[in-house]
Amino acid sequence: MKRLYKFFFLTVLSLVMFLTLLKFIFNDTEDKILKPLIEQGIQKSEETILLPNDNKSCLKETPTFNIPNNEPKKQITSNHDDWVLIWQDEFEDNCININNWNIEDFAAEKNNELQYYTSNNVKVEDGVLKLISKNERYKGKKYTSGAVHTKGKFDLLYGKAEMRAKLPTGQGIFPAFWLITDKENTWLPEIDIMEMLGHQPNEIWMVSHWLGENGKLKSDFSSYTGEDFSKEFHTFSIEWAPDTISWFIDGIERFKSTMYIPNVNMYLYLNTAVGGNWPGSPDHTTGFPAIYEIDYVKVFKRNKVN
Repeated sequence: MKRLYKFFFLTVLSLVMFLTLLKFIFNDTEDKILKPLIEQGIQKSEETILLPNDNKSCLKETPTFNIPNNEPKKQITSNHDDWVLIWQDEFEDNCININNWNIEDFAAEKNNELQYYTSNNVKVEDGVLKLISKNERYKGKKYTSGAVHTKGKFDLLYGKAEMRAKLPTGQGIFPAFWLITDKENTWLPEIDIMEMLGHQPNEIWMVSHWLGENGKLKSDFSSYTGEDFSKEFHTFSIEWAPDTISWFIDGIERFKSTMYIPNVNMYLYLNTAVGGNWPGSPDHTTGFPAIYEIDYVKVFKRNKVN
């Protein structure tokens, strides 16, 4: 019996010593291997991970807009004295307002663009709508990006449309703010309130497209060169009347067209294309993610009293 107790005691003691040794080895390995990896950063990807809105908990219906009774908290550089606000989104709820916007989910088809638009690339955070372009393959496309529009939810015929935004930069990055008509089999006419090529962040393009009598695309356009529009927020707007379209940047008129004036209702479209015929493809200098930040979008009608 004594031998049995002795054997049992030696077995338990050996087991305790073995477990203690294992713990020492594991802690030593953690100190030598895991901690340096954590300190150096084990994520090899250069792309920042941005979590998308949770569609189930975040997408919700809210009032389309409320006109404030007191002074607006954000300074608007344009002069709106002759205008009445009829629609707006200031992105204050950290959720996309599905009363106002549709989120695109499709592969780009125009102009040999390289992105797939997904809801994961659309985020509202800290009072700003973010359209995020990423260097990642998805459903056969080399890149993903974000796009929203108001088709079936809001459109206008004449008036003033304005956006305050900070634009993304980089070779192959192509942000835009435009109006498009809800016509079958064509996107024309089209009013591009703001377009920018990411490798030329100090130049804004203002464009009107329409279908000519010969069935070919016709355009009237101009560009304005100023400061780097990717560094700070700026306002971009048009005043659309039956006989003219005027483009404004930070409240100053930069272009006016009378060549062709659309007379059909048009809806709002915000997107960042990646690559394509005009901007060209991204290269090693392009930083991802590229983020198009929109502070607000507002639409006005002319004050008839004035």
